[in-house]
Amino acid sequence: MKESTFVHPLAATGKRSIDIVIALVGLTITLPLFPIIALAIRLDSPGPVVYQQIRIGYQMNNYIRLFMMKKFRTMRNNAEAATGPVWAQKNDPRITRVGNFLRKTRLDELPQLWNVLVGDMSIVGPRPERPGMYQKLEHNIPFYSERTFDVVPGITGLAQVNMGYDQTLNDVKNKVAYDHAYALALTTPWGWLKMDFYVIFKTLYVMVTGKGQ
Repeated sequence: MKESTFVHPLAATGKRSIDIVIALVGLTITLPLFPIIALAIRLDSPGPVVYQQIRIGYQMNNYIRLFMMKKFRTMRNNAEAATGPVWAQKNDPRITRVGNFLRKTRLDELPQLWNVLVGDMSIVGPRPERPGMYQKLEHNIPFYSERTFDVVPGITGLAQVNMGYDQTLNDVKNKVAYDHAYALALTTPWGWLKMDFYVIFKTLYVMVTGKGQ
């Protein structure tokens, strides 16, 4: 990984250490759920259990990391075959019954713990975007590309716990402010700790209550 420009060295080291611990513990605890979720997905709709998608990750000057993000499939197979990359909408008919439950509880994101373990993602950070959406968003939203500059994207984040999934361009515009606020918190170890624990606890609340979108 490239040398940091503004993230405090203690925050960077502490964040990565906590990511590894949480990913290992999380995979150990939730692994028994994987075959149950996989069976439910297969019984509900045909297609692969795990959905893989190229995302844009960590960025620095003249450096962009692309990675394959993993999720449990929540939409019918080949849902974007006719439309290309589009955001999910409220009551989206492409989302399966099991997929709706997985999204509300955030269980669809459990395979991303592997992405965290190998360093593609962090537990907390800005949402990694698809290359197919990236150019449009960068053109329409000021400072959009800077949201992941020197910041590893996360499974959950300040923007995600406050707004849920993206449905419109305005949703993304509002989230950019949260993403930059999160980046500012990484400039000090105490700011990072407070922010990450706040986001993690709020994410757990969403999972337990099923209030995800």
